[in-house]
Amino acid sequence: MIHLKNITKFFHRNSVNEVLALNDISLKVEEGEFITVIGSNGAGKSTSLNCIAGSFFPDQGSLEVNGQDITRWPEYKRAKFIARVFQDPLRGTCANASIEQNMSLAKLRGKKRGLGIGVKKRDREFFREELKQLDLGLEKRLLDTAGLLSGGQRQALTMLMATMQRPEVLLLDEHTAALDPKTAAQVLDLTERIVREKKLTTLMVTHQMKDALRLGNRLIMFHRGKIIFDVKGQEKQNLTVKDLLAKFYEIQGEELSSDKMLLA
Repeated sequence: MIHLKNITKFFHRNSVNEVLALNDISLKVEEGEFITVIGSNGAGKSTSLNCIAGSFFPDQGSLEVNGQDITRWPEYKRAKFIARVFQDPLRGTCANASIEQNMSLAKLRGKKRGLGIGVKKRDREFFREELKQLDLGLEKRLLDTAGLLSGGQRQALTMLMATMQRPEVLLLDEHTAALDPKTAAQVLDLTERIVREKKLTTLMVTHQMKDALRLGNRLIMFHRGKIIFDVKGQEKQNLTVKDLLAKFYEIQGEELSSDKMLLA
């Protein structure tokens, strides 16, 4: 499904602030895999998702999706088949548009658009049924603007919108980090259900190692722009947080540079 080949990316190249963000990364993601991605701050986790989404072009290497080279495709073109949910709940919806207007835009993702009524009557019942699965009462608030919703409600709505038209790839960039623990757990449960039911190929960046171990069928660890650990299947299921920390020490021979990696 996804194949990163020898991806290298510098930021602020040839300056005193030069950073090697991705260092000759190669990664194959099979269709339907749910990969959790961990690592310390600046390790390359979000940068790798940005590369897949098309937020920048790599300095070296190539990227294929379904056997097609999309290395130089702009972000808007990739958005037809790559969906993304960010850490900030405000980024996934238009605050001044109603819930139904936001959902209508999501329903049209990747399709040709013309002049006409933004929200069609026949779509409203579909939107209500979709919103019922969130169990947040939003199906009764279709005309409310998204800006009136809480952060957790907006992030749940964003998850629903991102997957309404089934994407080939779903990218989740610490999408529960800005939420309180209870709301984060609800959004993670929703995430797990949607990914399972729609059989989505998913990469989820998280700092919470317990979530990284509990969710998905594969785990990769980044450090200093490289993938230093890649585990899947039963081997992943048998891991504990203590095992992950020990693996980091074993591979790198150093202690963690960020206490965020210790969050569980």
